Amino acid sequence: MVSSPSLSLRLPDEAATLALGRALAVILADAAMQASLLLRGDLGSGKTTLVRGLAGALPGGDDAEVASPSFNIVNVYPTRPEMFHVDLYRIPGGDPSVEEHLEAAAENDAIVVVEWAEYLPRDLQPPHRLECDWLPATTGRLCRMTAFGERGCAALAALAAACPGLVDG
Repeated sequence: MVSSPSLSLRLPDEAATLALGRALAVILADAAMQASLLLRGDLGSGKTTLVRGLAGALPGGDDAEVASPSFNIVNVYPTRPEMFHVDLYRIPGGDPSVEEHLEAAAENDAIVVVEWAEYLPRDLQPPHRLECDWLPATTGRLCRMTAFGERGCAALAALAAACPGLVDG
């Protein structure tokens, strides 16, 4: 079994989480590195803050009102490329509309971010993705990114180069 490359990032504060989101915006907007971002972590771990940094750094992001889409399930932001922000917190058993939204995102070459990705059925996980696990830390946050697929691996390598000050160890 081949292991997937991973990278641990130390995020000391909200500013570092927003900076990580901005770095991901540059990377994921490049078609050669466009991978879905699957986020897993406790409430208040920084998932939506990361999404706010990502969406805000994309062209058109000034018009994106980023909030956790817990009640909508999906928010679509008017960025370029368009961004689909999925939140599965309220539907841990799944919902047929999620598959429809993911298909629409793929058809539009949109960036896909899924919060509470542990609830995303395996058969709906995009082949090119970065899985981001928010882990407990003594101070700040620790985020482990694992790459899947060619574009996920390219995005992870670009992220390591773009954020050397955040790499843990």
